Amino acid sequence: MSQNGNADDFSLSRVPADRRESMFSIMLVRIGALTCISQFLIGAALGYGMTLWDAFWATMFGSVILQVVSALLGIAGAREGMSTSLLARWSGFGQYGSSIIGLIFAISLTGWFGVQNSVFAEGIDGVTGGKLGFVVASIITGVGTTLLVYFGFKWISWTAKITVPLFLIVMGIGIYQVLKNHSIAQLATMAPPGPLMTIGAATTMVAGGFIVGCVTTPDMTRFAKSGRDVVWITLVGTFLGEFGVNLIAVLMAHAVGSADIMSIVMQLTGLLGGAIVAFATLKINDMNLYSSSLGITNFLSTIFKINMNRGVLTLILGGLGTVLSIVGILDKFTAFLIILGVAIPPIAGIMAIDYYLLKRFRQELDTSRALGTLPEYCEKFNPVAIFSWLIGFAAGLFITWGVQALTSIIVSSVVYYVGMKLLAPKKVLDLTKG
Repeated sequence: MSQNGNADDFSLSRVPADRRESMFSIMLVRIGALTCISQFLIGAALGYGMTLWDAFWATMFGSVILQVVSALLGIAGAREGMSTSLLARWSGFGQYGSSIIGLIFAISLTGWFGVQNSVFAEGIDGVTGGKLGFVVASIITGVGTTLLVYFGFKWISWTAKITVPLFLIVMGIGIYQVLKNHSIAQLATMAPPGPLMTIGAATTMVAGGFIVGCVTTPDMTRFAKSGRDVVWITLVGTFLGEFGVNLIAVLMAHAVGSADIMSIVMQLTGLLGGAIVAFATLKINDMNLYSSSLGITNFLSTIFKINMNRGVLTLILGGLGTVLSIVGILDKFTAFLIILGVAIPPIAGIMAIDYYLLKRFRQELDTSRALGTLPEYCEKFNPVAIFSWLIGFAAGLFITWGVQALTSIIVSSVVYYVGMKLLAPKKVLDLTKG
């Protein structure tokens, strides 16, 4: 299938101007990516271990990190019409480095697919009274999501238009039930029902919960018509999703005294509400699989010179993610989240520094964008970027005070900027600066 086919979805080329989408349709996908069961899992965890105000500040700090990362990379993606893994070729990592980044995204997002599919399957199995069984439910939900993503971004957008309003209605019913039996003052001053969680750990958890989605923002904003659209998409999506969903989940966890979000939703909204929330998982899991397929497409094209169709890769990755859900990846959710919270942010820092400050390939990007093609020249590999990523990853992992996600992105950004100024070959910088 050609690059213009639905299944391939411009995975290795720029999105042309006549194929851009409206701000509203992309914003719905963005809101859908945050108004989901995994965000409720995080919010419930915060509510189980924090007071309402502590959870508010943890969400605030985490959301600021997410907002900055999303806006910077999203604007670049809209301007260039490129996915994250493709944009990384001319934003610090080079041809081979970007393929490694694409592989990291694909692995993490396939893992997310397994986590989300497990929650989806558990919800569907619960709604049917356990008649399906978890394995059968996992296969049904996994295959259904995979087929949806196979047909590309337009189908994902339509899914969001259906599921987002239904999900928000259920959340409204849930919070109404909470406030009917508890006053805001009571919930705001209530001690957390579970073991205490620190602000730093909670902030990292908030940032880690959607950091992959933030770094892969260009995967959806490459369809946006302007940078202004991107600002509104990220602003509304991040704050509505983070604050709205997180704090509602905190209140629910306080009211019910549990961190088990499906049991909370079922108790507050009934069987139909539980079914809608489980089904709404689809709208985030389709983006997990979509971005994963884009990353693997870039990796195979660069390393092995294999231009495999994105649709075919979607089927393969969907199968792998479904297997992960069946073997119990949901049990490793917390550890998975912590690793993502420090491994992914350095990538965003390096790309932003290179694209906005160093501007090493700005001239090539501008020239080729006017022609609707990719730049003819691309450095093969940038060891400074890989080194900076590893240092940022290690700093976030081992420096446990403060906000680990913020530590990792700051350290990697500083190391990369200084490294490129001091260590990068002068002739490369001269040839590629804009």
